[in-house]
Amino acid sequence: MAATSSSLSSCLLSDHGIAAGDPAKCYTAKQAVSAKSLSMSSRLRHSMEASRLSSTTTRGPARCCSAVETKISPLFTLGKKFHLDDVIEAQQFDRDTLNAIFEVAREMEEIEMNPSGSQILKGFIMATLFYEPSTRTRLSFECAMKRLGGEVLTTENAREFSSAAKGETLEDTIRTVEGYSDIIVLRHFESGATRRAAATASIPVINAGDGPGQHPTQALLDIYTIDREIGKLDGIKVALVGDLANGRTVRSLAYLLAKYKDVKIYFVSPEVVKMKDYLTSEGVEWEESADLIDVASKCDVVYQTRIQKERFGERTDLYEEARGKYIVDSDVLDVMQKHAVVMHPLPRLDEITVDVDLDPRAAYFRQAKNGLYIRMALLKLLLVGW
Repeated sequence: MAATSSSLSSCLLSDHGIAAGDPAKCYTAKQAVSAKSLSMSSRLRHSMEASRLSSTTTRGPARCCSAVETKISPLFTLGKKFHLDDVIEAQQFDRDTLNAIFEVAREMEEIEMNPSGSQILKGFIMATLFYEPSTRTRLSFECAMKRLGGEVLTTENAREFSSAAKGETLEDTIRTVEGYSDIIVLRHFESGATRRAAATASIPVINAGDGPGQHPTQALLDIYTIDREIGKLDGIKVALVGDLANGRTVRSLAYLLAKYKDVKIYFVSPEVVKMKDYLTSEGVEWEESADLIDVASKCDVVYQTRIQKERFGERTDLYEEARGKYIVDSDVLDVMQKHAVVMHPLPRLDEITVDVDLDPRAAYFRQAKNGLYIRMALLKLLLVGW
């Protein structure tokens, strides 16, 4: 497969933080890259058959991902292997790939509405390894797999109730779990953990959040939601509000917003130098403000986040100081434009008042539902292809 070519191998090695000139490390990493490609190759005949069978379970003949056939790029040809082996960070996705994934997600919406469902992933098993608490991400991944006919192995508190509590390394856990499954969805408390897991595994690995690092599938569903709610992604103004210093969701979202033209981002938050430096290098206009009311009146999207108590450690005084500083309530709604929306990755505490839920511009529960379609699309693409 193409992933075993020298040029792509070098790219993958670089992605894993390994210099191409380091022979010992390169040899080991290339073995991992080759093993992952061969592992996926061995499933190709099964995948093609599953894809053929699934067309009879969705509405209309050969409905699954038919919209993608209109794409010009040969990367997105129906039946072709997905060009990413893993989903690790938002920077992996270019604009064309995002658009193609969103086409597949729309097809997943149709599958989800069809009572007969789909068997496109029948015979595949997904393992969810969650070292941090999760409700929406874990359940939406598990629902996505089952909606497509696959099976799930799960542990929701692996940090406490797995061999990690006995001192087992993440790498050893991944090597073990890949023997039971075809794809791994990992949430971890350490930034960069998914990259380590992907370098170890011979099967696809999806980052479901790695500490204060990134949450790429959340960013994908956020961009998908903005497109569905606002009707465009170019030329929009987005307010990122709350704990951006520790917020992996807003960091990943900002990286994806940088793919679109004439986007302006307002930060109503603590200092986030690294992310701002990246946006500047990508030509994205951004501005800091302490006035949520003023910013909300200008924006198409107000993306609120909670202040994450778990990231403050013993500094409860800093947490209490930050909590409650920026709240989306009826006063914020009063100044927002009619077409604008309020989004939130959830869970929320008191940073959005409950009366906001009744306003049609409150998009956060629709946003959560969109996570199902994006994750269905990613599972389909990583295991079966376009």
